[in-house]
Amino acid sequence: MAGVPKTVKSGSIVMDAVRAADHDQYLSALYAPADKRDALFSLYAFNAELAGVRDRIHEPLPGEVRLQWWRDAIAGGAETGNPIADALGATIAANGLPKAAFDNMLEARIFDLYDDPMPSRTDLEGYCGETAAALIQLAAIVLDPVAAPDFAELAGRAGCAQAMTGLLLLLPLHRRRGQCFIPADILAAAGTSPEAFVKGEDEAAAKRAVAAMIALAREHLNAFEKAAPTLAVALRPAFLPLALTRAYLDKMEKAGPSPLGTTVKLSTIGRHWVLLRHAMRGWAAL
Repeated sequence: MAGVPKTVKSGSIVMDAVRAADHDQYLSALYAPADKRDALFSLYAFNAELAGVRDRIHEPLPGEVRLQWWRDAIAGGAETGNPIADALGATIAANGLPKAAFDNMLEARIFDLYDDPMPSRTDLEGYCGETAAALIQLAAIVLDPVAAPDFAELAGRAGCAQAMTGLLLLLPLHRRRGQCFIPADILAAAGTSPEAFVKGEDEAAAKRAVAAMIALAREHLNAFEKAAPTLAVALRPAFLPLALTRAYLDKMEKAGPSPLGTTVKLSTIGRHWVLLRHAMRGWAAL
């Protein structure tokens, strides 16, 4: 790599991190204008770093230390030597992104480090709002800072639908860890509890809870899709992962109980086709 500029190396590292950790986001970013992609990749790489903290720790405290490192790096704004952090800092500075949004995201991610149950649907929606929805809105600001504020509410709906679907896809992993992101009030309505759900003590009740979670994700997705035809064309890349959300939910329902034991996947060709179609036409008359 001798002779390759530092910024080029750093950009490649950041892009590769997104490609490895979240291929759907990676593909979506490729539909953004070339001069916006590096900024989007920095946001998505940061998000992937936060999502992966739990995988790299054995106790919550080191995870909290890592999240605090990110909080300090963003607040300080100076170069850290970490390619993702430095790329993110450049994106924040160049686009005037609100640092409070990152601080809220980091605060929400503390929940990931522990095995405490998600108390209620309201708490889950708040978690989704501070994580996935905030990421969409930040990406929208990068793409078009003038149009983005008009679609903040749409980003909220989109983030809830996307995050809830993602949590359903990760159900097998979370259960093995002893985590439960399905809200306790939804579990209670299904006739079970977070403890029983994690232990697999009542699979019939667990299936009912999963069905209710899918219905909740669909509720937010339907609300997003109803308003999505008004989405500014420039903002489409920020919302493109939502094009795959319905396909994931449909496959989960057709597969029956599989979200409890295996991760639902979409074919590579199918994902490319759905993303291309929405990138070209948006959500109108699909």
